[in-house]
Amino acid sequence: MKRSSLIKKCGALVVGLAVAAATAMAEDGGALYTMDNAAGANHVIAFQRQENGSLLQQGAFATGGLGAGAGLSSQGSMVLSPDGRWVFACNVGSSEVSVMEVTPNGLSLADKIPSGGLMPVSLALRRNLLYVLNAGGGAGAQDNLTAFIFANGRLVLLPGSTRSLSADNTGPAQVSFTADGDNLIVTERLTGLLDTFVVDDQGLAGTGKTFPSAGSTPFGFDVGRENRVFVSEAGSGSASSYTVSDNGGLEQISAAVSTRQTAACWLLASHNGRFVYTANAGSGSLSGFRVGHDGSLELLDADGRTAVTGVGSHPVDMAQSHDGRFLFSLANGNGTLNAFKVKPNGSLDLLTSVAGIPTSAAGLAGR
Repeated sequence: MKRSSLIKKCGALVVGLAVAAATAMAEDGGALYTMDNAAGANHVIAFQRQENGSLLQQGAFATGGLGAGAGLSSQGSMVLSPDGRWVFACNVGSSEVSVMEVTPNGLSLADKIPSGGLMPVSLALRRNLLYVLNAGGGAGAQDNLTAFIFANGRLVLLPGSTRSLSADNTGPAQVSFTADGDNLIVTERLTGLLDTFVVDDQGLAGTGKTFPSAGSTPFGFDVGRENRVFVSEAGSGSASSYTVSDNGGLEQISAAVSTRQTAACWLLASHNGRFVYTANAGSGSLSGFRVGHDGSLELLDADGRTAVTGVGSHPVDMAQSHDGRFLFSLANGNGTLNAFKVKPNGSLDLLTSVAGIPTSAAGLAGR
């Protein structure tokens, strides 16, 4: 899909500025970011990823906003631009979104704007179009989606872009674009619904369509090839896969395949499209699934324990290195950041565990 000339022009401003940073990032192992999500003042905690997958903390950098003071029931509260130059972070406590520039000395606050609602919990970035998912229904307002245009480190509200969800208070958990950028997907925990919104040439989402989730309490998800969407289901401890049509229709492929673990809340699809992983907050484990040619899901391990983060560890957000060799898992129950080597068969080997992460931490983005 082609976006409007406005979006194209704004996006062009970003490209030239990103070249130097993208080149520098390619020369080292990469980077990883999480938020302390502190109620007093939110910070992004930055790590340099070494070539062997180990992590070196670079520092904590203020977003200028407020966190929630506790972990978030959402996925995608932070995103990293594809060129590795910009970090976008939700400030749930102050209902703002911050833009942080990646510099040789760490992160620098480039912009901070109201989120278009209350309690932003998830972000979706496609080129220079950023959609924010606001969970205002949990604060007596209304859940919504609102869009912004990103250019040269600044966010500008896209007029007329705010869209409601299926009800005022749906417990929204995540928003993301499909692989082709033609649709937005939203998971609603409290209603058990999946929402789709067709995105037009102006970047505006159309009227939402709703579909019942195959498993109970749809939570995190990731998009794969051929416009497939893989969804974790916290209530049933399972994962499902769907195909999204051009007009926002959802067709089920695999329905509620059990992880044999509890509270499968967060989900990550591997870059090569062969595997899907869920973070099982209630079990202190990660479950891996093999993805079939048709998008179907098959559990990698009979007991659903592809990796173990420990009793009470409460694994949440996950991220993968750009080369697909490493998977990282934030466990805010015991305040650790765990690095795993991804083997060719999808199995995970623990490489290192970084302690001292605040238990309020949320979000994980990197490359």
